[in-house]
Amino acid sequence: MIKIISKNIDLEKIVQSVITSESGAVDIFIGTTRNHSRGKPVVKLEYEAYEPMAIKKMNQIENEVRERWEVHKVAIVHRTGVVAIGESSVVIAVSSAHRDEAFTACRYIIDRLKEFVPIWKREYFEDGTFEWSKATHSETV
Repeated sequence: MIKIISKNIDLEKIVQSVITSESGAVDIFIGTTRNHSRGKPVVKLEYEAYEPMAIKKMNQIENEVRERWEVHKVAIVHRTGVVAIGESSVVIAVSSAHRDEAFTACRYIIDRLKEFVPIWKREYFEDGTFEWSKATHSETV
């Protein structure tokens, strides 16, 4: 399951999508909106994606994982739009026969996703400013 969605992420649906009778391990990464960044209070995040390319790159990551580790199923779901404090913005789930492959593959997926998938994050701060992820300056909202 590789998806970009604009609504709340259904964690249970994602977990169920990777469970198989052969799987002895399911590892899950949940990225959530925290209430601070760069020493400033955050009020919300907003994500944008170049969806066709993002899906293509997410599928590429899944292929890379399958070439490196013996995994059963992989799910990568990323949210776009406004994501409130405490809500999930990305969920990754990996099943495998043993925990080591699932843990390692899950960590690899989130690192690769952040490295080169065209999804951008804007952080909105309590003081009315915002910053794009990896941006070098703030602007007034």
